[in-house]
Amino acid sequence: MRSEITPGQTSDYLGFDLVMADNLPEPSVLLADRGYDSDNVRKIMEARNVVPVIPMRKTRKLRVAVDRTLYRLRNLVERCFNKLKNARRVATRYDKTAESFLGFIDITSIRLWLRHLST
Repeated sequence: MRSEITPGQTSDYLGFDLVMADNLPEPSVLLADRGYDSDNVRKIMEARNVVPVIPMRKTRKLRVAVDRTLYRLRNLVERCFNKLKNARRVATRYDKTAESFLGFIDITSIRLWLRHLST
């Protein structure tokens, strides 16, 4: 897992560049929402032999097909974020420094992972 913090007004493109660094294991599919629909993101993923499953923005002139069965799996990611936000400290961001906030996200993620392993 990799997590980064960006300012609230920052575009999703900046977060994409931070998280998809070359030192991560190579994914086979990228499941993302419309905020990541850009030609640049699609080119980068296709150059890395990754299938981008991103719905199109309504303003896109060149239409691109989306595998809806794969896109439905994105629900699992959204539910994971929901479970992370159940930790009040994550949802409200009480921490003053980014390092302590990211550390608590890691602790909460480990706690969720251990709970998943025990079931």
